[in-house]
Amino acid sequence: MPTSATSNHPSRPEDLIGRLNSAHTPYEAKLKALRDLKNQIIGNRTKKLAFLKLGAVPSVVSILSSAAAAQGGGGDNREFYESVLIQSAAAIGSFACGLDAGVKAVLDAGAFPLLLSLISHLNEKVADAGARSLKLIYQSKRAPKYEFLQEKNMEFLLSLLNSKNENVTGLGANIITHSCQTTAEQQALSEAGVIKRLVSLLGGSINQKDASLESLAAMVKENPEVSAKFMGPENGRALNVVIELMKDKHPRTRLLALLLELLDDPGPVGDEAPFVMSSLITEKEDMQKIAFNANLIEKLCDHLNAGSYQAKRLQGIFLVLGDLCSKLECCRDRVLDLQVLHFVTEALAHDSAEVRTAACNFLKNVSRSVKNLSAGQFMNEAVAVPLVQLLCDSSSSVQIAALGAISNVVVDFMAHKSVLMQCGGVKQLVQLSKSMESAIRVNAVWALRNLTFLVNYRCKEEILLELTSATLISLINDPEPSVQAQALALVRNLVDGTLNSINYVFGEDGAVLHAIARQLRSTSKVEVQIQGMYALSNVASGNELHKEAVMNQLLPQAGNDAEKTLVKFLQSTDSQLRTATLWALINLTFPGSPGTCRRVTELRNAGIITQLKNMVNDHCLDVKLRARMALGQLMIFGDSSS
Repeated sequence: MPTSATSNHPSRPEDLIGRLNSAHTPYEAKLKALRDLKNQIIGNRTKKLAFLKLGAVPSVVSILSSAAAAQGGGGDNREFYESVLIQSAAAIGSFACGLDAGVKAVLDAGAFPLLLSLISHLNEKVADAGARSLKLIYQSKRAPKYEFLQEKNMEFLLSLLNSKNENVTGLGANIITHSCQTTAEQQALSEAGVIKRLVSLLGGSINQKDASLESLAAMVKENPEVSAKFMGPENGRALNVVIELMKDKHPRTRLLALLLELLDDPGPVGDEAPFVMSSLITEKEDMQKIAFNANLIEKLCDHLNAGSYQAKRLQGIFLVLGDLCSKLECCRDRVLDLQVLHFVTEALAHDSAEVRTAACNFLKNVSRSVKNLSAGQFMNEAVAVPLVQLLCDSSSSVQIAALGAISNVVVDFMAHKSVLMQCGGVKQLVQLSKSMESAIRVNAVWALRNLTFLVNYRCKEEILLELTSATLISLINDPEPSVQAQALALVRNLVDGTLNSINYVFGEDGAVLHAIARQLRSTSKVEVQIQGMYALSNVASGNELHKEAVMNQLLPQAGNDAEKTLVKFLQSTDSQLRTATLWALINLTFPGSPGTCRRVTELRNAGIITQLKNMVNDHCLDVKLRARMALGQLMIFGDSSS
């Protein structure tokens, strides 16, 4: 009958498993069964699943264990047992290849330590089979985490990388790619000399190049110190090797070489490549120049023009473009010439928060260009409207990135002020300045600060309709020094200009002015002191009433502490603080003002002239010039300091 005929077929999974498990099956027959099993499951997911359900993996691992023990005892059957080891390892690797369920079964059956033991086998074919199987396991996220920080493990890893067997060195590289996840691990691998060995493997076969580049990417990811070592003199040829690799015909190698053909691979490698590139060029102007000269911007723009991509790749493209525009004006010019801004609008509205964040960060960096800002490249509805909409985004990371972009874009507000106003930008910025999250508060106030830079009084009035004195005082007294500094810088811009602008701080009985003075007397943060003194300096540039108000804050009647504060600022090690304080003194002692003589007397009594004489040869040129200017004005009224 057909049923009987089928049940007797030797290649049925049940029969193969029975032969592998039977104690009565001769080892020669088990070796043949291993070969049959391996050949059936190679590249056949359905067969793999069927054998897994029948418990094939524990059976194969048991045979591997027995053969390892038997051949370890010596004897005439050494070659036979080595064949069993090779076939067992190959079958285990096939189960693990591309199937997480297979990897789990292999690990649960205890195959991992057995395969590791094969690496040191005297028979190179056995060692190679073990390495191949382990490499397939390490392609899965289920592979065990390798503990690099243990000395014995590091020694074993180095032995893998120093092997003459290509699969063994590839295994070492795969272990790094899978398990190197922390800064401490990156540092430990770097200090152990792993970078040098991986760089040497870049000159090997295609597989060695790929494995080495992926490992190097894992080691340098978000780690500037290790990245610098990779490109440092001790690995001097690394950069040349990487540049040469961009000519390689193999797509993975070309991609991970990070310079030219980054995005040509349509699969996961192409998605990951921009992130690897970013880790190597972030904050590294020399690498950015190399990438620019290699026409990387054109390559990235070609991919944007080619059509839509998965979110990860789109995020990566804008990430790299942002990195390239962070320092080099030539890169900013090129992306604008290639009309990348046309793609930004869509990216700002993308479903992925990561894409929206990357697009905002790109805008932040490309808008650092002074000449393009002055040309009005960024402050238009296509850019401003979606940016303002992102201020209400559900992701705080997107909000912070959007605020960063707005902070740069609004520096050009003078020419295009109505755009941000009309789409509700000021109201949203003021609202975010009250956020419970300090990172949002500081970036919101920073944007408001830049928004008020060199704008006319009418524009300031519109801003002040939203930004009340109470809100501003609250920001000046914020628990975070960074917020305090930005709030004081905002006041500095608000009172810069006409007398009407200065009058703003005199509303509500001078509450804002009092808040500035209190913060100056209490803070120890230099950045807060600098912005506070510049704010008072701008107020002191006004009329006699304004100058007297500032003088009363800096040198009140009962003012021993205030006197000490003023001298302390002039003696500060920070040249910006010394300069800001000198500007306040210059404005307070302007010769044409009626109350200047009295203020000079008070300043002289506070020891200010003596201090100024000590500053006329300051090592900072700006301080030296301002000190001489201030001293010259005070000396008009005589020198009674000695």
